Amino acid sequence: MTGTAQPSAQRLLQVEIVDVSRHIFSGLCRRVVAPAAEGEVGVLPRHTPLLTQLKPGEIRLLTEQGEDQFFYLSGGYMEVQHWEVSILADQVLRSDEIDREAALEAKRRAERMLRENRFPSERDRAHLELLKALAQLRLLERIDLEKLGHHRTP
Repeated sequence: MTGTAQPSAQRLLQVEIVDVSRHIFSGLCRRVVAPAAEGEVGVLPRHTPLLTQLKPGEIRLLTEQGEDQFFYLSGGYMEVQHWEVSILADQVLRSDEIDREAALEAKRRAERMLRENRFPSERDRAHLELLKALAQLRLLERIDLEKLGHHRTP
């Protein structure tokens, strides 16, 4: 996505989130927080243009209506222009699409592979799978805490 057109007089970001199989989100947001390779990145309107790799983790959006929306991201790229954010990923799941039991099983399987494999390539693959499972579980934990009123996204 390119250009510097302002999406509204309220100075919001036009956000697009797409993975390889579908268009996940399109809308106006006040803020985007994503897991960049070098650390978490927060984006507000008029952000400096940026292209960054994303690691497995969560995307947090503060929508135009003031609602928090959470997504799991397996990794990908984010492009930021002054009023636009585009996120392209291998896999993105809405928080309600995450299967807690499947994530727990993936975590156990990856931990077992890390213990049992001597080959670096297998250990690297297991480490990545562990990161993905942990990211899904952390996102579910954040949502559980928010439901209880114990945590508010900064």
